[in-house]
Amino acid sequence: MKIAVNARELLKGRMEGIGRYILETTRQMVLDHPKDEFFFFFDRKYDPSFIFADNITPIIVYPQSRHPLLWYIWFEIAIPYYLKKYKIDAFYSGDTYLSMKTKVPTLLVCHDVAYKHYPKHIKKIHLDYYENNFAKFHRRADHIVAVSEFTRQDIIKIYDLSPNKVTIGHNATPSGFHPKTEEEKISIKNNLTEGSPYFIYVGSLHPRKNVVNLIRAFDNFKKDHKTTHKLVLVGRMAWKNEELQGVYLTTEYRNDIIFTGHVSNEDLPNYLAAADALTYVSVFEGFGIPILEGMSSGTPVITSNVSSMPEVAGEAALLIDPHDPNSIAEGMWQVISNSTLRDRLITKGYDRVKLFSWKKTADHIYKEMEKLVG
Repeated sequence: MKIAVNARELLKGRMEGIGRYILETTRQMVLDHPKDEFFFFFDRKYDPSFIFADNITPIIVYPQSRHPLLWYIWFEIAIPYYLKKYKIDAFYSGDTYLSMKTKVPTLLVCHDVAYKHYPKHIKKIHLDYYENNFAKFHRRADHIVAVSEFTRQDIIKIYDLSPNKVTIGHNATPSGFHPKTEEEKISIKNNLTEGSPYFIYVGSLHPRKNVVNLIRAFDNFKKDHKTTHKLVLVGRMAWKNEELQGVYLTTEYRNDIIFTGHVSNEDLPNYLAAADALTYVSVFEGFGIPILEGMSSGTPVITSNVSSMPEVAGEAALLIDPHDPNSIAEGMWQVISNSTLRDRLITKGYDRVKLFSWKKTADHIYKEMEKLVG
């Protein structure tokens, strides 16, 4: 087959969940099917590390698609031209966008429909584009892969899709996440928190990620238990953060909160592995990759009892109510004070991550594209 890949989310050093999904699934397909040709459509100069096999042909498709008008030009004018030029058999678009102007069989990946649940957290110009196009994209797609059963059910209901059209292809743990020795953990803590134990959050600092309630919970935890713990917040600032900044500035223990900003792929596994717990207490997720990253690192996971997170975590995480800071604070205390619970979460976490595999997901995506090509 000749498979075109929407590779515009492959940005060296700046990839988040969607980019990781596209890279990991495509890498597996490329390596498992060396006789197939893969055409990577980038929208800017690409890093050579993304061209990791001889059966990849990189193509820069202009313009850079980072604005609704440019999204339209890229997908509806440029992409159809290149799909036709290279006689593509199937188009793999892993970022929920696709082209309405091509007849090439298209497999779409949907990660979530957060814009439907939290429209106020999105720029109006982007929201208008989503509202005008995403339903069309999902109905035009020849097959849709959802990253969780929660997301699958969500899009079937919202877009009125046939259940047979939507299957599941989970995320898995990116490479590099594994436990550290006690000596390594001490060194990491010395560099990150001056030796103090800490809880960690990983993800963008976006309103639906619930960092505001996490800070409130940490403040409550410190007031009640007087530990030396710190809270490490790993991720870029996203959207409007006036509330977060206000809560941070008024919290009593703000000097024990560390904002790292975006960190490298080399540092993140270290930070996770040395933490006393991952506190991933979002109010809405299509999947929640950091849950698996924490489990792979041998770190107990505290996560939310809403949306996809219970599905991903199973019995290998402590589930809390993300809307209640006291519930989050109690989860923190349980994990550090109850060694039996802590050991159980770590052990179950190791078993849980084995259920999620990039190869399994890539195989599923490839087989679905084979069906489309016929």
